[in-house]
Amino acid sequence: MTPSTPSRTSFLKKHRAVLLMSALALGVTGYAGQAAFLSATPAIAQSSEQTSFPSFRPVVEKVRPAVVSIQVKSRAGPRTSSFRGMEGFPEGHPLEKFFRRFEDRSDRGEGRRDRRHGRKHFSRGQGSGFFISEDGYVVTNNHVINDAESVKVVLDDGKSYDAEIIGSDDKTDLALLKVNADRKFDHVRWSKNDVYVGDWVVAVGNPFGLGGTVTAGIVSARGREIGSGPYDDYIQIDAPINKGNSGGPTFDLNGNVVGVNTAIFSPSGGSVGIGFAIPAATARDIVEDLKDDGSVVRGWLGVQIQGISADIADSLGISSKKGALVTEPQVGSPAERAGLKAGDAILAVDGKDIESPRDLARVIAGYSPRTEVKVTVWRDGRETDIDVTLGRLPGSRQQASLNVDRGEDLDRKLGLALTSADRYGSDTGVAIAEVDPESAAAEKGLRSGDIILSIGGERVSDPRDVQKGVKKARSDGRKAILFQVQTRNGVRFVALPLESA
Repeated sequence: MTPSTPSRTSFLKKHRAVLLMSALALGVTGYAGQAAFLSATPAIAQSSEQTSFPSFRPVVEKVRPAVVSIQVKSRAGPRTSSFRGMEGFPEGHPLEKFFRRFEDRSDRGEGRRDRRHGRKHFSRGQGSGFFISEDGYVVTNNHVINDAESVKVVLDDGKSYDAEIIGSDDKTDLALLKVNADRKFDHVRWSKNDVYVGDWVVAVGNPFGLGGTVTAGIVSARGREIGSGPYDDYIQIDAPINKGNSGGPTFDLNGNVVGVNTAIFSPSGGSVGIGFAIPAATARDIVEDLKDDGSVVRGWLGVQIQGISADIADSLGISSKKGALVTEPQVGSPAERAGLKAGDAILAVDGKDIESPRDLARVIAGYSPRTEVKVTVWRDGRETDIDVTLGRLPGSRQQASLNVDRGEDLDRKLGLALTSADRYGSDTGVAIAEVDPESAAAEKGLRSGDIILSIGGERVSDPRDVQKGVKKARSDGRKAILFQVQTRNGVRFVALPLESA
């Protein structure tokens, strides 16, 4: 009996007379309607018995033997959050520490230290993976096996095997393992088709150590960027995906892998039903590279880039905000050798339109080193094609920084105090000594100590050069003027409206 039953019964007793009078008032019509309802009831019941709702059972039975649990043993070191969730708290934040306490059961376990002797103990972690070949190749996430001293895969039937790490790629968070055994393994295939918003998908994995767990949902978005790396291009899946599902597959209804589960949106550390998977097309290419030589080799252009805002597009004289703006070619890079310049707006590579800086990074990374590509840039009011022979992506990048001081010569129209750059230790450009907090320059993030390198595409070395650049931009009919600025975090372009100058 439900909690609402007593009140419903008392209501009927109390108002029985009223209900009876209403029924009599309806007369024959009411009786006919009641008879129709009563006669329809068995038909509804019969229909519900015959209806069979869609079942995921055929897919699950087909793919489940190929999905494995990953068990990792590693030396316990300084504890870091390893599951790719999006808690949103910086490291050291009290809430980050609070949620971190609940992450010790899956993806990676938390090691402990013997307080009496200071000895480190092993930590154990769990994740998911799947066979992609009958000879034992297994795909999982890099963060599942990172720093592992030993890895085991546990099959759906409970059998376990040692696995070796063939290679991993931290930029896409993928890893490839190999199980060497005298048998053939059930395996699954990559999907050759795209998935679309609204498509049903099924995730199989090892959440919280519960191997072989199946959840279902739909694709709710594609091309998601979650800030995990330069090649973010995730499928968003609205399904219960939890810790321990990392590295596991997401399938379409034909049993083909459409993605590798990698991250969840998790304000509290647990699943809220939003997960992110690496698309099959990306994962397949990365895995093939790992299989060849244990690493991923990417093409390298060698430019610092930023997006093109409406103001910047207007200052350049282009109608679209698509593309990537070169803030600075790196010294000795393929871009510098080919003649790419700061201020060039990269619009296409080999005829493929570039939508954004992240799109450019993905496109270039898809080429092999020493590949010659045609880069289409917007320069001096027209499109120009530049042939570039790509290099190999290096492991790190130098970042410039500056000390902050104050200066003089306030240009009130721009909201900037400009002074000699050598006062800030720079032998090029014009230094910003002070920024009017009410100006557009302040709104754009310019700060004292920033160095203006060029204005309107022309190099500057004196505050008067800045004034000349502003006058030229106005005479050319520009609504904004483009500054190339060296900041503490690197070189970027800033467009300031000419109305205030």
